[in-house]
Amino acid sequence: MIQYLDFEKPLAEIEGKAEELRALARQNDEMDVETEAKALDAKAEKLLEDLYKDLTPWRKCQVARHPERPHCKDYIGALFAEYTPLSGDRNFADDHAVMGGLARFEDRPVMVIGHEKGSDTKSRIERNFGMARPEGYRKAVRLMEMADKFGLPVITLVDTPGAYPGKGAEERGQSEAIARATETCLKIGVPMVSVVIGEGGSGGAVAFATANRIAMLEHSIYSVISPEGCASILWKDAEKMREAAEALRLTAQDLKALGVIDRIIKEPLGGAHRAKSATIASVEQAIGAMLAEMDGQKAKTLIADRRRKFLDIGTKGIAA
Repeated sequence: MIQYLDFEKPLAEIEGKAEELRALARQNDEMDVETEAKALDAKAEKLLEDLYKDLTPWRKCQVARHPERPHCKDYIGALFAEYTPLSGDRNFADDHAVMGGLARFEDRPVMVIGHEKGSDTKSRIERNFGMARPEGYRKAVRLMEMADKFGLPVITLVDTPGAYPGKGAEERGQSEAIARATETCLKIGVPMVSVVIGEGGSGGAVAFATANRIAMLEHSIYSVISPEGCASILWKDAEKMREAAEALRLTAQDLKALGVIDRIIKEPLGGAHRAKSATIASVEQAIGAMLAEMDGQKAKTLIADRRRKFLDIGTKGIAA
């Protein structure tokens, strides 16, 4: 069963009726409901097209956070062969919100790193809902430095509401760990590509996404703060999250226009959660294309290109 978002309730009713008709037909072989069910299917598909034709930024936030959206673990399992997870920051602990390890992408050895939110209550708690602690960012630093040492491209999959703001994380140097991860992204001499597959929240996302090439799924989001957090600060009212989402310009389309990202990966109609395999295949194609753009480039060129990319942000695409 698909979990419907608030704005999809009319769609849920139509698809529910079609399923009810088919369930009745399964119980009674003499009933012929296929014509009515197909009419409802057509109506549902048209409504789905209308709903997703021009999503507001807030609705894109809802789609980006959909619990059934493919997560980092799904992409690693589908796209990377011989994945060997590497654990721990060699200092304090292993952070399960961050996955990473050696793997092969299209038969090419790489280092893959990403945020994992979890898919059910138990795994979400274990993964801390994708909110990394300092040891998660220090693990990422360790893996990026290893990739640099052995000349392996780095692929990161971003999906986090933001870094974990808990007391323990602050005591262990959360801001320093994020800054160190961002610095490491900028200085490694290997190709680095990043894909925002769901939420790209604050410095917790930037620490993984300071790459040569950045892509976003069509209905993913990437912002310095969540709409709810922004609304709480600016208007002292978290319920103004819709206005905040508009103001933050956090959609893939806005960020491509501003030069923050390089490409948008199209999602199936209704969002990535409705056709996971197709979404994962599109991400594979985008990663392959981005890596191909950097084939043969020397370390100095890659580092200079990455630094220039981020120095140029904010200098184009801004309306007068």
